[in-house]
Amino acid sequence: MPSYDIVPLSQAELVLETPRLILRPLADDAADLALSIRLFTDPDVVRYVCDVFPEEELAEEMPTITRRGTGGRIGIWTVTRKDTGEKIGSSILLPLPVEVDDTDWSLVVPERYPDAEIEVGYMLVPEAWGQGFATEACNRVLEFAFEKTTLDEVKATTDPGNVASQHVLTKCGMRHQGMRRAYACDCFGFSVTRAEWETQRRAC
Repeated sequence: MPSYDIVPLSQAELVLETPRLILRPLADDAADLALSIRLFTDPDVVRYVCDVFPEEELAEEMPTITRRGTGGRIGIWTVTRKDTGEKIGSSILLPLPVEVDDTDWSLVVPERYPDAEIEVGYMLVPEAWGQGFATEACNRVLEFAFEKTTLDEVKATTDPGNVASQHVLTKCGMRHQGMRRAYACDCFGFSVTRAEWETQRRAC
């Protein structure tokens, strides 16, 4: 990535909106901890992502996972429905781990871009599945990535069995790149470059 100074984004610039959703930076507070517990203690939600987390472990991890890097551009957002005000999930723009099974949070620092591939991702509560929310959130984070960062490419990965997530990623304009290593396992890789994204936007 370019080595020039990173200009921090304001909190307002980090709030992302879509027709039905508001995405805000994950906060170390009771409401966002409750959302994290709801997501990571549900076997159906984490089926293709990770093992179920104990609640106490999630509480301990909140100061770490709420960190933001690159002037606020890299991190986790909560996903909230505009119509009900319900927090229904999260979306990420984070360093992609390859031979380890979790994000290397030491790479998430304010003053520079991570020395790693950057991935987009999302998790939703089951009640929000099948309604297009994942596609809406993923598209908005990709838009943020190519409008507010200097990233030339964004990656994504899925378990080979997670057909629903693969469908979301292709709907968002990401190309299936076959098998690759990520999270210390073999998975499906996806990618979209800045040039591809801009071409897709012009075609809309």
